Amino acid sequence: MIADCKVGDAVSLEVKLTNRSKSAVGPFFLTVVPFQDYQNGVQNHDLQDAVTFIGSSTFYISSVNPTENSVCAGTLLFLYTGDFYLNIKFQDDSTGRDLPPAWFCLPSVHIKAQEPMEAAA
Repeated sequence: MIADCKVGDAVSLEVKLTNRSKSAVGPFFLTVVPFQDYQNGVQNHDLQDAVTFIGSSTFYISSVNPTENSVCAGTLLFLYTGDFYLNIKFQDDSTGRDLPPAWFCLPSVHIKAQEPMEAAA
């Protein structure tokens, strides 16, 4: 998925988790992790000067029943032009289960932040 936005414009993000299993799942923490991929094996996760969240980048999901959804909504602000990616990371918040401590959704969301259009003189 590729989305375009303008530098300085707020970008709404909505992540929907659908439980397709036969039992309730949760609790989880869902975290949105922005990064840049330089396409040479190097990823830059140090983006505090390029991307900011309006509100939180982490959401708590207590439980999702079978066939139901949980929706997390947030807003990002891109301060510079470039190609950015968002990983959606889940972390299990309970003990005693055989789940990995954290896992990512695939594919990453690709966002192209572009210069804003200037008003014609």
